[in-house]
Amino acid sequence: MNSAVPSTIAPAGDLPPHAVEAASAHLADLLAIAVEHGPGSAHAALVVYDTRTALARALLAAYRRNLPDARFIDFDSVTPETVLEAFRSMQARDLVVLVQSTNFRLDGFRIRVELFKLGLKVIEHVHLSRMPGAQSEHYIEALAYDPAYFRGTGRALKARIDSASHARVEGGGEVLHFASPFEPAKLNVGDYSEMNNVGGQFPIGEVFTEALDLEAVHGRVQVHVFGDTSYRSNRPDTPVTIVIDKGRVVAAENATPAFQEVLDIIRADEGEVWVRELGFGLNRAFTRERRVDDIGTYERMCGIHLSLGAKHGVYPKPGFKRKDARYHIDVFAVTDAVYLGDERVYADGRWLV
Repeated sequence: MNSAVPSTIAPAGDLPPHAVEAASAHLADLLAIAVEHGPGSAHAALVVYDTRTALARALLAAYRRNLPDARFIDFDSVTPETVLEAFRSMQARDLVVLVQSTNFRLDGFRIRVELFKLGLKVIEHVHLSRMPGAQSEHYIEALAYDPAYFRGTGRALKARIDSASHARVEGGGEVLHFASPFEPAKLNVGDYSEMNNVGGQFPIGEVFTEALDLEAVHGRVQVHVFGDTSYRSNRPDTPVTIVIDKGRVVAAENATPAFQEVLDIIRADEGEVWVRELGFGLNRAFTRERRVDDIGTYERMCGIHLSLGAKHGVYPKPGFKRKDARYHIDVFAVTDAVYLGDERVYADGRWLV
């Protein structure tokens, strides 16, 4: 190396060293606390990765530091059968990490689902190519794991959701009412002690539910970001205001062509546009202004999101047939206040519980 070149400068196309350092520190906490695979674990670890993007390479470097005894397989340099054989060679409670610039395809093998069936712990990083440049560092920041915050806030919200007889979301001068109790809330907070599976897609940080009576949802809500047909975060210059009556979207004001396309596709295939999920995002690395393009990652944003479309397999409802429910499109609400019952639980961009 030329001694005149500082060693802190990253190679062209790579993230700076401080980003790799941050990723290494955050993943150490996730491994030890969330998935309970700390240093000296008696269980094996396998990391399947690609090196197509700077973010994937940064995460790979961080995992090499944290899992020095793991087996590492470059997905692009082996056959699918090699990867499948590696999965099948593992024992229950072993750990599989997937670092994917897109998402790995293995001939109908639904990777995370099948790995869970084998009793394996899973950490999945997916669609990293959708988060270039500064977004890569936002993603790494979102991996930071504060168990007191995620678990404490998550459980407190769940307790209030499960006991609330109604709720409302206020933002931008609009109010969306949930005149119904809620389905038992689900947690994605890095605590798997009461779950069948350990791990999932990271970053984490969400509590979600939906109204017991979907037709009790009514009012207006401003949407500042929505998932478009390319599964990316689409931010209109002016928020789209959707009007909801009896749990269905009946109008959209200031709709962009891309947002209208989403509504049209749902209506064409499902007949109407239902509002189902009520999501409470907890991840403070993502805000209305600090975004990433991958909608499945941005879903953890600290605030409220809803889903459009009839699909929400977590909560079966009479009249909704799984085979006919095709869409679950995340939309993010301009949120100034959230009330569960009469208690305000959100203000100034943060949860109050």
